[in-house]
Amino acid sequence: QVQLVESGGGLVHPGGSLTLSCAASGFTVSSTDMSWYRQPPGKERELVALFSTVGGGFMFIESVKDRFRISRDNVKNTVYLQMNSLKPEDTAMYYCKASFYNTWGQGTQVTVSS
Repeated sequence: QVQLVESGGGLVHPGGSLTLSCAASGFTVSSTDMSWYRQPPGKERELVALFSTVGGGFMFIESVKDRFRISRDNVKNTVYLQMNSLKPEDTAMYYCKASFYNTWGQGTQVTVSS
């Protein structure tokens, strides 16, 4: 059974950092593009970052590309989203997705507030 479990969210002050984890089971994270999405309150879900299996390339949306980093640990079968210099507008529920399997995790809440 293909499954994704996110963790690592929480409440952080502006300028702080968090690292989200997405633990996969039922498949290997190196076999498919892995993405992080977020859904702010009252807004649509948006793609934040992608780790491509083609050459191991990355993609980030403009608003986070100098602050966020996506990485993958094939041994732990886990994908990470390291978020630095967090801003209030980063507040959202964050989800990971396995592209080939069209599978989502349950999400982890990130709140950036003073």
